[in-house]
Amino acid sequence: MAEKKKKKMEFRYYQLPPGSPILALLGEKWVQNYGDRTADRLHFHNYMELGYCYYGAGDVVLGDDTYRFSGQQFTVIPSNFPHTTNSDPSNISRWEYLFVDVEVVLDGIFPDNALRKERALQRLYEKPWFLEEAEYPKEAAKIKEILNIMRKGDEFYLEEAKALLGCLLLEITRLNYTNKETRADAEQGRITCIVSRAMDYISDHYMEPIRVEQLAKYSHLSETHFRRVFTEYMHMGPLEYINTVRIRTACEHLKKTEEPVADIAHKCGFTTNSTFNRNFKQMMGVTPVEWRKRPENYEQRLLNYEIHTEKGW
Repeated sequence: MAEKKKKKMEFRYYQLPPGSPILALLGEKWVQNYGDRTADRLHFHNYMELGYCYYGAGDVVLGDDTYRFSGQQFTVIPSNFPHTTNSDPSNISRWEYLFVDVEVVLDGIFPDNALRKERALQRLYEKPWFLEEAEYPKEAAKIKEILNIMRKGDEFYLEEAKALLGCLLLEITRLNYTNKETRADAEQGRITCIVSRAMDYISDHYMEPIRVEQLAKYSHLSETHFRRVFTEYMHMGPLEYINTVRIRTACEHLKKTEEPVADIAHKCGFTTNSTFNRNFKQMMGVTPVEWRKRPENYEQRLLNYEIHTEKGW
C-alpha cells in the first residue's frame, strides 16, 4: 500500500519589535482573500497568534480540525501549531493579528513564581481555540482593545497593551482548565511547552555550536527522552531542525545582502563551507550561489515537512 503523502508545512517566522513582546498586523493589508484552496499546506509561527475576524467567509484550519468563519470570531493559536486561513473564492475577508512572546508577558506576571508561570505556559500551549465573540465577549473585547491600542500608539501604549494582554492570557489559561482538562491534555501541553522552548532556544543560538545534550539539559530531560519527544512531535530530529533554522536564516542573508557565501555560512552556525553547501543543496535543491540568483521560490521550498498534530485539537 502506498504511503500517505505528507502535508507540506511552512515555518513563517516573525521578528518582534525591539523591547516589545507584541507585534500587531493591522490595516488594509489584511483585508484580502486569504489562502490557496488548491494547496494542501499549513504553516506555523514562532510566537502565539491571536487573530480577530471582522467580516468575511471561509475556513480556519487548526491541525486536523476545520471551522467556518463569517465575522465576529477570533482565534488563539499557540506557537508552533499548524494552521491556515482560507477565504471562500472571490470573498474578501478582514482579519487583524497579534503575535505574542508569551514567556515575556508571563515573566511580568509571575516574576518570583516559576512554578505558576510553568503551569500557565502549559495551559496556553495545550490547544488552539476558534471562538465566537457572542459566546466569549470578554476575551473578544480584550483582543479588539489591544489591536486598537497598538493602532493608535498613544503615550504608554505598549505598557497598556501588555497589561491588557496579561489579563487575556490568564483568562485563556482558565478557559483551558474549565473545559474539562484531562491528564492527557495536560501532558500534551507539557510536551508542546518543552518542544516550543527548545525551538526558541535554537532560534536564539543557531549561530553557535548546539548539541542535543545542551537542549536536553535546558529542557530538564535526559538526552534520550528529549530526542524521542522532539522527534515524535516534529517528525524530524533536533539536529535536522537546527539545520532548517540555519538554512532559513542563510536564505534571508543571501536574499537581502551581498555578503560572501563563506561569511554567511559562518554567521549561520556552519563550521565549514562544505558542510553548509551540502546541507543547503539537500534542503533547497540547488547550491547557495545558484539559489541567490533565483530566490523566487524561497517561501515555497523552505522547510517543507510534516509536523505532529494531536488528534482532537
